[in-house]
Amino acid sequence: MTYITKPRLHHPNLPTNKLGYTHRDYEGAVSTLCAGCGHDSISSAIIQACFELDLPPHRIAKLSGIGCSSKTPTYFLGKSHGFNSVHGRMPSVLTGANLANRDLLYLGISGDGDSASIGLGQFAHCIRRGVNMVYIVENNGVYGLTKGQFSATADKGSKAKRGQINTDSPIDLVALALQLGASYVARSFSGDKAQLVPLIKGAIEHKGAAFIDVISPCVAFNNHPGSTKSFDYVRAHNEAVNRLDVIPEREEITADYAPGTVETVVQHDGSVLRLRKLALDYDPCDRISALSYLQQREARGEVVTGLLFVEPDSGDIHDFLETVQPPLNALGEDELCPGPSSLAQFNAAHR
Repeated sequence: MTYITKPRLHHPNLPTNKLGYTHRDYEGAVSTLCAGCGHDSISSAIIQACFELDLPPHRIAKLSGIGCSSKTPTYFLGKSHGFNSVHGRMPSVLTGANLANRDLLYLGISGDGDSASIGLGQFAHCIRRGVNMVYIVENNGVYGLTKGQFSATADKGSKAKRGQINTDSPIDLVALALQLGASYVARSFSGDKAQLVPLIKGAIEHKGAAFIDVISPCVAFNNHPGSTKSFDYVRAHNEAVNRLDVIPEREEITADYAPGTVETVVQHDGSVLRLRKLALDYDPCDRISALSYLQQREARGEVVTGLLFVEPDSGDIHDFLETVQPPLNALGEDELCPGPSSLAQFNAAHR
């Protein structure tokens, strides 16, 4: 169905934002993900956030790696700049693009396999350098493109469809982002649009490294007892030349619950997620308390959602490197090559 394009005609009465754009102007191609996939809900939230913030699509750059999550930039902001990099290397490509042109808004879209496994080192350095970006991980705990093996974020003790138990400890990307110095850290659930849209808007408005971990159920591989946010281990050793699957359409899972409460969300397979939304009196400016709170709630089997930490007066990589205000890609030869006398003076200052 990738050949199907959305109609370009807009109804004249569609609501517009301050720029005159409609919601459709922030959409992309027709999604080819499984019906009911949580990733599509995240795409919808990104579209809504950009529409409400009146962002010019051509001032946005979206970058991704490899995986179901990294396909999603095709499905939103079709009029924006885009680059699909190799597996786990999105952060370095984003960093280079940001250094070359600081005037664009950068959206890094990744998954738990892309960022917590092969790209873990890239994730760590991008966060610790304070790159001005919105880094979203669409976290489903499995490798969806390769039939549902446990990813590095799968909870220890989780069961696969055939009864395998995950014996590895999970990587908590939120805790890691806090330790690495991210200045905006949040976690949400793909089905809770009322919470996710404001979190994305806040991340876009924030200066510095903004990270959002979004728990996003995989409807194709979570249909087994004993899973938490992860799913069936399907045909991992299938030796057939090819095999066709029909994945039945399922209703999108949503959640609407008050701050400070715990919501039990039943998945398609009968397993549950226990989501705790931060209370209104939670202090998001204390990094150490945020880490402690995460560990306390994890011990109770709860997934904390909301804005976990924000540094109000944060800087970004251009502040730390003291780069010039004009984008580097806009500088001419005179600025980039000041001549041998300037080079000799610079070298002398470091002797």
